[in-house]
Amino acid sequence: MNHRPPGQLRSLTSVLITSLTLALAAGTGTAGAATGGSGAAPAVQQQAPPRGKAAATANPLYRTGTMPTVTCSAGTIRQGSAASYRAFMTRINSCLGRAWKTQLKKAGLPFSTPKLRFVTSAVSSPCGKWPAGAGGYYCSGNRTMYIAVTRRNLKNPYGPNHAQFMAHEYAHHVQYLMGVMPYYAQATWRARPSAKLALSRRLELQADCLASAFLRGAAQDLELTPEHWNAMLEWTEENGHKAWPKNDHGKGTSQAYWMRRGFSKGSPAACNTFTAPSRLVS
Repeated sequence: MNHRPPGQLRSLTSVLITSLTLALAAGTGTAGAATGGSGAAPAVQQQAPPRGKAAATANPLYRTGTMPTVTCSAGTIRQGSAASYRAFMTRINSCLGRAWKTQLKKAGLPFSTPKLRFVTSAVSSPCGKWPAGAGGYYCSGNRTMYIAVTRRNLKNPYGPNHAQFMAHEYAHHVQYLMGVMPYYAQATWRARPSAKLALSRRLELQADCLASAFLRGAAQDLELTPEHWNAMLEWTEENGHKAWPKNDHGKGTSQAYWMRRGFSKGSPAACNTFTAPSRLVS
């Protein structure tokens, strides 16, 4: 979930986004099944993504209603099994694609799928070196999500934790498609350090919210119980900020607030962090 320009900003839109997997000790779980569609606005004529600040503050995606209910059929992760982890995350990735294709179509925005690459060691990308301590990242320079397969994340086989992590990285791709990512790169290009951190928090917290809006639509399929969801929120409140000492991702309480908001509303309308008061993106 960390972010920085690729190299010395080879492209303003090639922004590095990284994220740690949730290390929540909430026990093990399985991924199940759900069905359906969403009752929201009809599709509109496709248009280019908005540019500039309006892409972040007044995006048409905010007016698209509830995210669809999805059936991911992701299966389960077996503790210590890299193969089952890859299979699960690949199916979640496909499920995210179906959900966000539907939502972006309602906004009249073009959709494309990101590439997905699993790695077992730190690799570089057009966005630069792998950030220390990160479990994965999205690089808009080549529209690729890099997901680490490590002993640490294989110790925690509870599917919804990993689904939330994947959904967060996918949300950064959605931000690229929305035009938010190009705006962010431009806005931070000459900004003061404090202003860069503030924009970073808004970007990352929006990804938390968008990920949780998707997760609501997949909750039945993933067998995410209210008890486990509350445990995820509690863990985030207490630990979500610890990997990011510069506070570029927001406090744990801020992360949990936007996760809770996205899940409760199930809609991108809940995720406009760029017009939220500073106290909610601290």
